[in-house]
Amino acid sequence: MVHVERAGAHTYVIEPTGGMRVPGCVYAHESLFEQAGHEEALQQVANVATLPGIVRASLAMPDIHWGYGFPIGGVAAMRADDGVVSPGGVGFDINCGVRLAVTGLDDEEVRPRAEELVHELMRRVPQGLNDRGTLKLQGRELTQLVERGVPWLLEHGLATERDVERTEQNGAMPGASVEPVTQKAIARGRTQVGSLGAGNHFIELQVVDEVLDEAVAGAWGVHVGQIAVMIHSGSRGFGHQTCTDHLQRMAAATRRYGIEVPDRQLACAPASSPEGQDYLAAMAAAANFAFANRQVMMHEVRLGLEQVFRRPWERLGVELLYDVAHNIAKLETHEVDGVPTDLWVHRKGATRAFGPGHPELPPVYRATGQPVIVPGDMGSESWLLAGTEAAMRESFGSAAHGAGRRLSRGAAKRVMSGADVRRDLEAKGIVVLSQSTSLLAEEAPYAYKDVGEIVDVIDAVGLARKVARLRPLGVLKG
Repeated sequence: MVHVERAGAHTYVIEPTGGMRVPGCVYAHESLFEQAGHEEALQQVANVATLPGIVRASLAMPDIHWGYGFPIGGVAAMRADDGVVSPGGVGFDINCGVRLAVTGLDDEEVRPRAEELVHELMRRVPQGLNDRGTLKLQGRELTQLVERGVPWLLEHGLATERDVERTEQNGAMPGASVEPVTQKAIARGRTQVGSLGAGNHFIELQVVDEVLDEAVAGAWGVHVGQIAVMIHSGSRGFGHQTCTDHLQRMAAATRRYGIEVPDRQLACAPASSPEGQDYLAAMAAAANFAFANRQVMMHEVRLGLEQVFRRPWERLGVELLYDVAHNIAKLETHEVDGVPTDLWVHRKGATRAFGPGHPELPPVYRATGQPVIVPGDMGSESWLLAGTEAAMRESFGSAAHGAGRRLSRGAAKRVMSGADVRRDLEAKGIVVLSQSTSLLAEEAPYAYKDVGEIVDVIDAVGLARKVARLRPLGVLKG
């Protein structure tokens, strides 16, 4: 058991012991310590602090829960010159992330047709554990997609220049290559572009029900009563297979380079090594797959809105606000002991939250800081926040990514049946569609932490500031 000291209202510290090279720092609501599994998650924070090249601290966001190697909600930065890269710090669903599209439609016009619209989206976007996607690609086309990302879709009429600009990294990770990707991963991904997947993935029809920062919301074109669509998905079988393949290589590399880790799930290799470089190139390809996957689904959302409301999506004002990655490792420059340092920042179940003025942000967000999108669990509110300068100093420009699980899927299913969950949500006026009734029980609201508490912590410690709250009207589950 790790020893945790309270250092502030929402800040807890694990001082270095044993092989820890840096302290652990956990941003959390005090309710974290009442939840099952929190000891294991905190131990993972301490374990991550042992990795070579880690700087400042092993961090955890308030949605922290147990994961593979790293905790979900974990953030760690390793020096690019002598640090390691670890697939456990990214996860199996590489670039699982979320995008938010805003519209010119309002609640009064959409609410009466919410069920029709969600049915239309269900018809257009494949869900579940299958190999169906809306975009079927040949081998060479998939190579171009994963190496070039969303800009490739722009050339093929499936994205706009604004979509590219308002996607993190412009939807194209540098260094992406199909060379270190196995044929099995390629085969799995070839037919899955434009598909939702399963688990906690969703497309959600939402309404902005409260604005807390009028200036920032106004700059972003967000207002009360506005309809928005949130898409949460990742790299599907392409990313999962890529992680699986490279974990096997990393296990051998950890031994070869004489790296001692307290948990074999922290298998890693120097970022500059052949194994590290191959993983980073393959991870970037999977990240581009995920950016493109969400882009193609948004294209289908636009067509679905056209079908229901009988107007071109341009006239409906369906525009991307932002798209952010949750599971990724990125080469970024941050100050360490006052010196700008190149770092491989691992974010696993955490979102980038760059503050105002950062040169990597599109011009429209340089004055405000980047949009930080925090989805809630099915049936609860989601949040739109803005990144801060404090996040750049304290968390490598990172914030929480969602509510975070409170119950395992098995435990959640023992509380209430999927049919009962559906009835409960429909009684609240929320349309819910899913191919699997069982999945609804696994993803029920009570299976997750209170996203309001998560956002309160992030706002209180200054990693992001509240801009607007959104409520669900309809949910299409994976």
